[in-house]
Amino acid sequence: MKTIALPHKDRFGSIAIPLPSSKSESNRALIINALTNGKSILSNLAEARDTRTMVRLLEEDPEVYDVLDAGTTMRFLTAYAALNNRVKTLTGTPRMCERPIGILVDALRQLGAEIEYLDKEGYPPLKTKGFAGQLTDKIQIRGDVSSQYISALLMNAPLLPRGLSLELTGKVGSQTYIEMTLELMKAFGIAYRFKGKTREVPHQAYVPTAFDVESDWSGASYWFSLLACAKEGELYLSGLKKDSLQGDSRIVEIMDKLGVQSQFDDKGVRLTKKPVEGLSHIDFTHCPDLAQTVAVTCALLGQPVEFSGLESLRIKETDRIYALQAEMAKINAGLSEGQDGRFTIVPAKDLPASVQIHTYDDHRMAMAFMPLLTKMEVIFDDPEVVNKSYPSFWKHCSLLDLDLQLGNA
Repeated sequence: MKTIALPHKDRFGSIAIPLPSSKSESNRALIINALTNGKSILSNLAEARDTRTMVRLLEEDPEVYDVLDAGTTMRFLTAYAALNNRVKTLTGTPRMCERPIGILVDALRQLGAEIEYLDKEGYPPLKTKGFAGQLTDKIQIRGDVSSQYISALLMNAPLLPRGLSLELTGKVGSQTYIEMTLELMKAFGIAYRFKGKTREVPHQAYVPTAFDVESDWSGASYWFSLLACAKEGELYLSGLKKDSLQGDSRIVEIMDKLGVQSQFDDKGVRLTKKPVEGLSHIDFTHCPDLAQTVAVTCALLGQPVEFSGLESLRIKETDRIYALQAEMAKINAGLSEGQDGRFTIVPAKDLPASVQIHTYDDHRMAMAFMPLLTKMEVIFDDPEVVNKSYPSFWKHCSLLDLDLQLGNA
């Protein structure tokens, strides 16, 4: 297995980072474009492997949708194929076939889709076998497992003959991703209504339009963390908007308390250092992809912050709770589990001069631990894992005037 080593560097000058485009916006826009028969004009699509996979599958339209390790692509294409009367087999990597999809499939079956599991009940691989007609226009779905199930249903809702009234039950997680989906649908001409926990989308047609994808706030979060942990530096992150549709833009608010000041202009945001104010608690219910990044930041800054809203982390690319606990232990830090699903950061102490981080086939494990370079040399196994969402990540790290060393484990 290949490795990449980043040397210790705790100071840098003023650096501009040309962020990649948002994978979340890109993948939603691609499904909506498919529902307009490809008549929209999409620009600045993400370079992420997940997005390239979505583009390829929609363009080539093969009998088998092999989504590789792309969870969003699996969920979105399952609903797209099932509700648009497409006979498709959907599969992916071994880990992808361990990630549950039963809640979405149950909802699609209620609407009238015929879907068959090809191996284990509730998990890919599966086959969509047709959509004879809409059986109901009112369904319920749990809001606390994956917002991608909800987004997948909502994007297809306008084309259902009777529209859709979708009621979310229980605690609703990743609310900002659901709102992003609805706002993108609105940008393509769709009207919708809120009634408490119910989203109502009448039958209507998408309006083909031109859409420019924003830079990726999830990708931006690693650079906020780097600056928070460094002794000196300044960063400019291009392509970000102050009023973003992306829920991970909450990193601005969190990092403001952890020593990073943000100043927006019409082309992006400038990050400068400020005193650390500290936080007592952070709820990641609506921005779970920030949890790994902020955990590492708090550990290095000596902040024993309490985290909540981490329920979905165990069914991501890996069990991210376990992965965080295992890798943070290597720097004598921790993520201590308490009552009611709450965790507390155990600050790092007696830092080693060098550490090797295992990435668990999870792009965010590699990028979230990158700021360790401000305290020590850090070596990552499987550096290509970042291709899932941010293929240019190591290239952008080299902009810090780092001598990156590739090797073999």
